[in-house]
Amino acid sequence: MANSAMEALTGEVALTWQDRFPFLQGMARFLRDLIGDKMALIGAIIVLLVILSAITAPYIAPYDPTTQDIRNRLQPPTWSSATGAQVHLLGTDQLGRDLLSRIIHGGRVSLAVALTVTAVAGGFGIFWGLVSGYFGGRVDDIIMRIVDVQTAFPGLLLAMAIITMIGPNIQNIIIVLSINGWMVYARIARGIMLALREMEYMQAARAIGCGHLRMIFRHALPNMVSPLITLATLEMARIILAEASLSFLGMGIQPPQASWGLMVAEGHKYITVAWWVIAFPGLAIAITVFGVNLVAAWLRTVTDPEQRIKRIAGVSGAS
Repeated sequence: MANSAMEALTGEVALTWQDRFPFLQGMARFLRDLIGDKMALIGAIIVLLVILSAITAPYIAPYDPTTQDIRNRLQPPTWSSATGAQVHLLGTDQLGRDLLSRIIHGGRVSLAVALTVTAVAGGFGIFWGLVSGYFGGRVDDIIMRIVDVQTAFPGLLLAMAIITMIGPNIQNIIIVLSINGWMVYARIARGIMLALREMEYMQAARAIGCGHLRMIFRHALPNMVSPLITLATLEMARIILAEASLSFLGMGIQPPQASWGLMVAEGHKYITVAWWVIAFPGLAIAITVFGVNLVAAWLRTVTDPEQRIKRIAGVSGAS
């Protein structure tokens, strides 16, 4: 009562932590939704483990991924050694290199390429998609025809042609995959912008004299975050597969650097005598892509109000 009287006299109201830190409240809601969705939680755990292993690779990898030991080549997975020899949990490859260490370091390459390409291609594509959808007319025609022309070329074939000319390394892979990936962002951003520019709040902002940049980036872009986040997450999975494909074909990461696709390419000749050389890198690719796809599906649900309403209605109906 005393506190209530004091608040009434001073005109001040005690703020809860939700009022003081709305960002934390949003994070808490996201965590509750994540924990409540078992499949999404599994995907998030997979992605988190891959990220943590990539960040701490130099510290958690049991051996140097480039150190060769021909005497121990194609050793099967071992958990203990009675003779005191080196233990290789996932075995060794054709050059005697520890497979677990190479998989851990290969994850760094895959994530670095995926995150960089997503940022570059996403930023470039979203910008031109917003411009195309907002202005329409001739600007829209020019940008979309460029998108159509580039989309007409097979992505992997175009990537191989460019890599052949400029040479295979991680920087060139990022450039090539960014060139191949910006179109889908442009199409999605343009389609959403075409619908948003006719909304009442956009017309009101235009009526009070808001500039083009403010209209695009302040009023339109925040309202398309949900589908763009989902798209970017799905594209990360595609980029991981694309990098692995290029490395498998010998046009991606080059030896002695570790890459999941390169490890599969180097080990496929020995699949009949050493299945682990190709099985474990392939499993790393499959599990990572699976986890990313689960997280993307969950993000689509929690960031889209319509999807949340459908989900809540479905849960209520089931109960």
